[in-house]
Amino acid sequence: MIRRVPELLVNAAVAPAMMTLLFGFVIGGAIALPGVEYREFLMNGIFVQAVLFSAVNTGTVIASDIANGIVDRLRSMPISRSAVLIGRTTSDVVNNAVVISVTAVLGLVIGWRVRGSALDAVLAVVVLLAFAYALSWLMAVVGLAVPAPEVVSSTGFTIAIPLGFLSNAYVPIDTLPAVLRPVAEWNPVSAVVSALRELFGNVPAGLPASTAWPQQHPVVASLLWSAVLLAIFVPLAVRKFWKAVSR
Repeated sequence: MIRRVPELLVNAAVAPAMMTLLFGFVIGGAIALPGVEYREFLMNGIFVQAVLFSAVNTGTVIASDIANGIVDRLRSMPISRSAVLIGRTTSDVVNNAVVISVTAVLGLVIGWRVRGSALDAVLAVVVLLAFAYALSWLMAVVGLAVPAPEVVSSTGFTIAIPLGFLSNAYVPIDTLPAVLRPVAEWNPVSAVVSALRELFGNVPAGLPASTAWPQQHPVVASLLWSAVLLAIFVPLAVRKFWKAVSR
């Protein structure tokens, strides 16, 4: 997909770059965290925000294919109900790997470093790609449920932005209002961000640790969240896609 439409990479990479520059150099100057440089703390949240924004493209492309009549050709073809969606979401894994690589290079430029082992770093990427894959299926459902590609994009970002900001991606959970802390602690984005900080070796030494189970076991929680999202949205997406093809 990136080879045919390189603009997708540009669109997916620009948002994380802007968020990194905005929070790392504009807002980040007013944020002091004990035991860690803020930009290093921030980059793990940017990784997750990057795949959140990238997943929105999945729903937009699927909605565009339906609106343009591309799926009409599938009505008479002997294909599996899930084949098209599996192909689409699997290609997103490659797209997300590229987006993560671009974001990592940006992070290295501004001072982010991998301080854990090489094996832990590989596991961090696996956790992030698994979550990104689950998000692709969620956004596929959005793309199949919303009639217009333009609306899919706005709907997708309406989902992605609160998930990113009601988490520990940009600020520690204990700095949030008390009513929002349980939401952030159980937010799947928070689990993935904490898993990345643990595996990349970017855990702030001076911050109080959350007692919520996902924050105590972030790697396991991240994989469980990915599995739950896939269990919910894979069959839902396949069912909606088949209905769209059968009209």
